[in-house]
Amino acid sequence: MELEGRDGNRLEADVAGDRANPPSVLLHGGGQTRHSWGTTLHALADKGWYTLAVDLRGHGDSEWAENGDYTIDAFAGDVLAVVEALSAPPALVGASLGGLASLVAIGEHPEMRVARALVLVDVAPRTEAAGRDRIGAFMAEHMHDGFASLDEVADAIQRYNPHRPRPTNLSGLEKNLRQRADGRWYWHWDPKFIGGRLGGPDETRSSLTDPARLQAAARNITVPTLLVRGRVSDLLSEQGARELLQLVPHAQLVDVAGAGHMVAGDRNDLFNDAVVGFLDSVRD
Repeated sequence: MELEGRDGNRLEADVAGDRANPPSVLLHGGGQTRHSWGTTLHALADKGWYTLAVDLRGHGDSEWAENGDYTIDAFAGDVLAVVEALSAPPALVGASLGGLASLVAIGEHPEMRVARALVLVDVAPRTEAAGRDRIGAFMAEHMHDGFASLDEVADAIQRYNPHRPRPTNLSGLEKNLRQRADGRWYWHWDPKFIGGRLGGPDETRSSLTDPARLQAAARNITVPTLLVRGRVSDLLSEQGARELLQLVPHAQLVDVAGAGHMVAGDRNDLFNDAVVGFLDSVRD
């Protein structure tokens, strides 16, 4: 399914469930694609949600931003555009970057009913610099030269995320990669996302990690909110999670054992249970 973003940019989405059901939208993290949710798309559809798993701008099969605008304003603007195309305010489920974009979209537009509920997946206004740096290093390591084989890709992922067993069937990795004419495999996102100009000359990647702005947005969140944290995450600490609960006092917290930052991929069963149960409790 094709959607339109803030700037008329094309966004690709997978859809499951009856269109007459209340909508929910899955928004992945930076460097991921709409395929990163495992079985969550269909788990929500089976529970009566019309569910869209969207590729963020510059990721997966969505259009790359020619001007390199990968600021939080651009991502949040795309969220608002997707919401406006739906028949009713959705439940927004955002992992990492997708969560920050959802937080800003809801919190900076309190006059609008942007969403009926918010699920933040291992992200909050304050995250750990060491975790952000490790993600950035992983994404940049093979950004330009790619990988000679899917085995090399699996090895790189295993080094970054030792909590998750190395897959024996590597075909699933192809959804997150592009194979070029030279036969090498490259990540399925625009290198400008981390290596190029972000918006205008005065814009930097700090737009994605501005605690004061994100805290202000969080204080405006009034919709039912769930924070799902990976218990061994190096990006969202217990302190960062507690701060989110102070900013959004009505928010609930689920701490997923055995999961790092990639919660949905690390423990898809427990993640689905948490999200489905929460959304069942807030259905209109």
